[in-house]
Amino acid sequence: MSIVYEGHVIWAQVDANMHLRHSAYADFAAQARISMLDSLGLDFKAFQHLKLGPILFREELQYLREVGLNDSIKIESVLTKAREDGSRWSIRHELYRGDGVKAAIIVVEGAWMDLQKRKLGTLPEELSQKFMSLPRAEDFVLE
Repeated sequence: MSIVYEGHVIWAQVDANMHLRHSAYADFAAQARISMLDSLGLDFKAFQHLKLGPILFREELQYLREVGLNDSIKIESVLTKAREDGSRWSIRHELYRGDGVKAAIIVVEGAWMDLQKRKLGTLPEELSQKFMSLPRAEDFVLE
């Protein structure tokens, strides 16, 4: 099971070759993560209240097939790795075209940043438990 985000490729997201520009894949994955966090009650208002926010250490994109203008896309997201308290984590996004063909794999590694101390932080226990309840990949690793 995974969390699914659906979108549509617009004119501003294509390059001179008329396919999805490289950075738009990362943009779609970021929106999928934001939607996923929002579904847990971790929306921007919650982050502002907590003075905490998600940060990325690494983002890796593997391009498999072209995605064109006006294509619909679907992104399936799963947790692939996490510390027991959810303080550090990895998420894999698989981007599919409207015809069901897998077009890209985006893997990110991240954590939570205390926005006042400008240091790594942790979610409160209740939110950490919600985060750790995200769908997990078959190859999920608990660190």
